[in-house]
Parts: sequence; structure tokens; C-alpha cells
Amino acid sequence: MSSFAESLSSGRFLVTAELNPPKGTDLTDLLKKAESLRGWVDAFNLTDSASAVMTMAPLGAAAALVQHGFEPIVQVTGRDRNRIAIQGDMLAGAALGVSTIVCMGGDPPGAGDHPDAKGVFDFDTIALLKAAKSMNNGTDFMGKQLKGSPHYTIGAVANPGAPDLDKEIARMQEKVNEGAEFFQTQAVYEPEQFAMFMDRAKAFGKPVLAGFIILKSGDMARRLNATLPGVSVPEALITEMDAAEDKSAKSIEIGGRIISAIKGMCQGVHIMAIGWESRIPAMLQAAGISGH
Repeated sequence: MSSFAESLSSGRFLVTAELNPPKGTDLTDLLKKAESLRGWVDAFNLTDSASAVMTMAPLGAAAALVQHGFEPIVQVTGRDRNRIAIQGDMLAGAALGVSTIVCMGGDPPGAGDHPDAKGVFDFDTIALLKAAKSMNNGTDFMGKQLKGSPHYTIGAVANPGAPDLDKEIARMQEKVNEGAEFFQTQAVYEPEQFAMFMDRAKAFGKPVLAGFIILKSGDMARRLNATLPGVSVPEALITEMDAAEDKSAKSIEIGGRIISAIKGMCQGVHIMAIGWESRIPAMLQAAGISGH
């Protein structure tokens, strides 16, 4: 079992954070951010060309994290590769020391920096999960025997703010059926709404890590509301950010408040800092979470 798998099974409150591989070959900044969070973050999600903006493949960054003693969680999307390439990457990841993946659809190419790229989407999320589970069991997606198999802890994503909660819960059930062992969620800003989601999601018996995107300004919060389905930053929080002279301090305060409010409902938090990784320790301390 990977250390992240052991942490999941321990039942303690976990912290994961998202890091974007570079648009280039220089991993200095990514490794510096990871080092600054050593002891605070249990594992680092590595995005797969987030927002369809071309960056280094997450496997390259994952290998570097492993070499430096960090636990990577590689995001696997169906956007850019067909089933042959995806399964090949899963095998390569295992050979490089990756032991945790999260399966998701991926942002459409038209939203990124290569808008004319063709989306592949040969595998949807359910098929990605099936493929990962098959490989863990020693065969590829077509049932062909593998010579050595990975031992992935397999994650998936969920959206507590989905407009149709019944549909979202049914989708989570499908993902659990196909091998999802834990969930990371879309960003949460309304603890009461998250509590309603968790009342339903806890029936699956799978760890849920609540997503949180660090707010840098009121304008950023408004953009999240306009562009991310299921994300709802309350107007009161936007007003707080607009009025704050010290945006960083206010952001830490708000983050600490929300994480503190939800930490009793789930098994962890997944923080998307988008350049503000240095604020994560103070935010966790404000939420009553200490490093280890």
C-alpha cells in the first residue's frame, strides 16, 4: 500500500494540494512549492494540462516528486489520448513509482491555448476507472494478461454543488462500482450545502476530500461563479474580499473558516492554490489543522 492509501485507511484528516506541471522543462518552481509544504500536505495532485493549456505531462513531474520523497497523485483524463495511450501511461506511472491516480474527463480543448486541437475522449471517466481497476487485477481493458501489474489507489471527482444532486449521487455510485476508492470534490464555499451533499455521499463509505480554491480577490470569486459549473461563492464572501485592504490575510481567514466548518463532515481537504501555495500552512493553522 502507498503511504497515501495508508493515510486514507487511517481515517485521519488529510490534506492534498494541486500543483500544475510547468509549460516547459524547468521543475524548480514546482519542487520548491512542494518542499515548502512538506509536513503539511499528504500528497500533491498533478494536473493533466489543466484548462486544456499545454504543459508537461504529469508523469514527468510525478517522477521528480517521487525522487524528492513526495507522494504524487496523477490526474488521468480522457481528453487527449485514446485507450491504448492511456493504459500505456498507467503502466509507465506504476514503473515510475506513482501509486495514486484520479480519473476525470478533462477540460475541452477549445478552452485552452491550442483551441484547434482535436479532443479524443475515447474513454469517459467510467471507462478510465474500469481500465485502472482491470490493470490492478492484472489485465488490460480487453482482458489481456499483464506481465506485472500496478497497485493504484484509484480516485474520482464529485461536485457537491451540482444542480441535480440526485444525478451527481448516482454518478458517484457508478464510479464506486467501477473502482473509485476516494473522491476529491469541486470547490466548496457553502458548508450548509456541503453538509447536504455529505449526508448522501457518506453512504458509499469512501473517503471524501472537499475541494477549496483559494480566493485572491472579489473579481476572482466572480469569475469562478461565472465559469465553474457547480461552484457558488456566496455574495457575502465576495463583499469581504472586495472590502479587504490585505487580500492575502482575508483570503487566509476565509479559507480557515470554511475548512474549519467542513472538516468534521469529510476526511480531508483538497486545496487548489493557483500560485498562492505559500498561504496553505497559515490557512490550515487557521482551521485548527497542524502539520505533521
